[in-house]
Amino acid sequence: MKERQTIGLGAIMVMLFSVAILSCNKVEETIATVQVVNSFGSAVSGAEVRLYAVGTPSDDQIGEIRFDTTQTTNASGKVSFNFTDFYKQGQAGFVVLDIEASKGTLYGQGIIKIEEEETNEESVTIE
Repeated sequence: MKERQTIGLGAIMVMLFSVAILSCNKVEETIATVQVVNSFGSAVSGAEVRLYAVGTPSDDQIGEIRFDTTQTTNASGKVSFNFTDFYKQGQAGFVVLDIEASKGTLYGQGIIKIEEEETNEESVTIE
């Protein structure tokens, strides 16, 4: 009888240990980095970069904006956006965002596909 209790207790301990290990899965950061360059391929610092996504519109209204965030590029023409808080673990796919970049009269656009738990990079040329 004591042997059965020991086996049962051991099985319970293994299950609890397995659950504890699986629940400690750390979520990696979901980052979007955009490089802004001019028509000569040179980095553009101080450019405003907007990432946004519009939801699917219904027949009688325009789509709702799901994401909309803006930052300014650094001295090397780059800007990074952190979307980690928006990603839910187990989610299949994340989002494709529109990019608008501008500085003065220069303007460019593009898209960036954001893969969860990765650093995603895209370049936009402003002219």
